Amino acid sequence: MKVLRIVLIVLAFSSFQTYAKDERKAVAKGNSADSATAGKVFKDCADCPEMVTIPAGSFEMGSNGDPNEMPVHRVTIGKAFAMGKTEVTQGQWKALMENNPSKFVSCGDNCPVEQVSWDDVQTFLEKLNAKTGKQYRLPSEAEWEYACRAGGRHEYCGGDNMDSIGWYGALAKPAGNSGKTTNPVATKQANAWGLYDMSGNVWEWMADVYHDSYKDAPSDGSAWQGDSVLRVPRGGSWSFSQRASKRGGSESDYRFASIGFRLVRTLP
Repeated sequence: MKVLRIVLIVLAFSSFQTYAKDERKAVAKGNSADSATAGKVFKDCADCPEMVTIPAGSFEMGSNGDPNEMPVHRVTIGKAFAMGKTEVTQGQWKALMENNPSKFVSCGDNCPVEQVSWDDVQTFLEKLNAKTGKQYRLPSEAEWEYACRAGGRHEYCGGDNMDSIGWYGALAKPAGNSGKTTNPVATKQANAWGLYDMSGNVWEWMADVYHDSYKDAPSDGSAWQGDSVLRVPRGGSWSFSQRASKRGGSESDYRFASIGFRLVRTLP
């Protein structure tokens, strides 16, 4: 009888291990990001931003924090794409546009370009696409949050400790680490897919127009268009930190020293 009890315990433990393994697979499948395709880095020209391949997959977008981040909804990105390893820098902007609109010029060429409007970015994209023959664009909100989260669910893009992943909080009390300026890109910790500064340094323009909630938002990762005159920035900046799900709205011709951008490139 004792032997039988031991056998049953062993079998139960084995079944539990199998169940746990299946549960881990189910969770991975739920995020459904093929990590084998993530992280490939490439450039299309000497002065072009480095791009990182982001795999297709699904995630839960939004939060139950603010009304404009609700409802939490499932989004499926059906095709891999590439996203800028960093925000577009002053040096990359100057190489293509032959000017530098940034307030923080003294920060240097490796700092994010800022004081660029959503409309200004469209001109940059037209020139970059003409130069490279590729299809660069701004990310959709869904693509951005998906890449930010990188299969996880941290408070910020890449972790729960803002000091380790980004430059932030100059105007907050207590003040953060930015020193009231932008800072060189890729000098903090990257997220799980090798993307830097997605939280902090500068807000990043999205392709979407602003909606005051996610009611009826697309579930396929595409940019959400509409009649609003506002465009969406994401990610927070050197002035204030913002959660990974935080979103706002600004006019397309708005320029400020806390807003820049990051590129996405469509893959074949």
